[in-house]
Amino acid sequence: MPLRPLPVVAVSLLSLLAAFSTPAAQAQPKRDRGAPAESRRDAAGVEALQQRMDAAEKRYRDAMLAEDEEAAASATAAALAEMKDVVDACGKQRGCSVETMLATYERLLQATPRFDGLLADEGGADPIDESDLDDANVPASANAAALLSEEGQRFVKMVQFNPAVQAGIRRWLTDLRPSLMDSYENYRYMQHLMSPAFRRHGLPEALLFGIMAKESNGKVHAGSRVGAVGPLQFMPATGRRFGLGDDGTGFDTRYDPAASADAAAQYLQERMAQLNNSIELSLAGYNGGEGRALRVFRDTGGRSFWDIDVYNQFPAETKDYVPMVIAAAWLFLHPKEYGIRWPNVSARPATVTLAQPTSLYELTICLGNWGSRDGYLRALRNLNPRWEPGQTLPAGTALNATTRIAWLYRFNCTRGKRLELAQQLMASDVRAALVRVGDPMPAASAPAAADAPAPAAPPARTPAKPKPRTYKVQRGDTISSIARKLQCEILDLAKANKLKKPKYAIKPGQVLKLDGCG
Repeated sequence: MPLRPLPVVAVSLLSLLAAFSTPAAQAQPKRDRGAPAESRRDAAGVEALQQRMDAAEKRYRDAMLAEDEEAAASATAAALAEMKDVVDACGKQRGCSVETMLATYERLLQATPRFDGLLADEGGADPIDESDLDDANVPASANAAALLSEEGQRFVKMVQFNPAVQAGIRRWLTDLRPSLMDSYENYRYMQHLMSPAFRRHGLPEALLFGIMAKESNGKVHAGSRVGAVGPLQFMPATGRRFGLGDDGTGFDTRYDPAASADAAAQYLQERMAQLNNSIELSLAGYNGGEGRALRVFRDTGGRSFWDIDVYNQFPAETKDYVPMVIAAAWLFLHPKEYGIRWPNVSARPATVTLAQPTSLYELTICLGNWGSRDGYLRALRNLNPRWEPGQTLPAGTALNATTRIAWLYRFNCTRGKRLELAQQLMASDVRAALVRVGDPMPAASAPAAADAPAPAAPPARTPAKPKPRTYKVQRGDTISSIARKLQCEILDLAKANKLKKPKYAIKPGQVLKLDGCG
């Protein structure tokens, strides 16, 4: 039978659950222990279905040992499809326990990552799974789906869809389309971390997407020449007002997707309260300075951002920023109208516990890019902003990831040739490819072999300099960079200096003991 993507199978499962929970199904007569035994034909039918289910489960588990992720995905999808057929048949077979069959099927379905569009010729975006988001204390009207409904056009009513916004849409759909697609893909990986804050504060999720697309394209480690950093580009002083900054370990939480989204939501709420709930003026304050926005608002009697006397009091960057953010938010809400097909993104959150020391760079190589055009470095960095990409992370470190990344890690990064190749590439050093040879000697001046002088005695060896036993931490050093520079093992350095894993935090000026270094 043809393979179907797992979400279709999951829908079938829900339909089956609904069907077998109806009063008609529940009203089927129960077997009386004292009644005569079932017919041999019914018993044989039940036994045959159980054997099919057991065989399908074995094929599923054997698929987990396949050589590569594509073979494993195909095999598991086929096994799950067979189980679905068994559950269908069980509902029609007298004496068969649908609940028992469903328990096996549902358990394995939950353990399988989504492979939408990869096992079948179906395009389109991976649908947003609202169950992945925190719905606690979230106004329903802030939800993107609600904004698209007849009664939920709040964002659309709050902004002006004027020629400036339309020009922004034109730019996003032409020269900036690749940036728009990258922004969406990056956002989908972080959506479960970022959108709950905006929804809790009653702000449209589309507004969050628009700001992030314009500020950083969804790159958590983006920075500006004036010192703004993070996915939503907070300046140090503004960040501190809303709880962002050094968390005590040397990590700046302006880079943290969840924390920065919460700070942005608070900031915008504060601006909108001052500026008569004007999204345009609030965005102008976000980009051009809250003091300027408030002064212009008061001096002009609260007129619209698009009033020429208001508009001309903002710098060119802000005049461009406001309509571009609104345009990106508009496209987030209305993709089909503009011919947009968002990239497929399998973004269901998961955790990967490292089986051996590695780095994000090494993981990116061994994971490959199955299911993603550009591979998984950006997703790993966005979900784990604390770690530098080349930093060696010890075994046991828990990384934020997705079910697909966890699946690929299991196949490619814990054993096998792909892991060995990634390790070899990470250990490669350009200097090892260089050779040194003596200066060539002209043939006429070369002495005859018979007249060649006896080789001189080797010079006395000068005593080697004693190896340094301590190292003073410089600005920009990490435990990983120090270990590479001084030929140390990270774990030896950490033990000698009582550094706590997994962060191994150090600070400039700290003196480290170099026990165990080469």
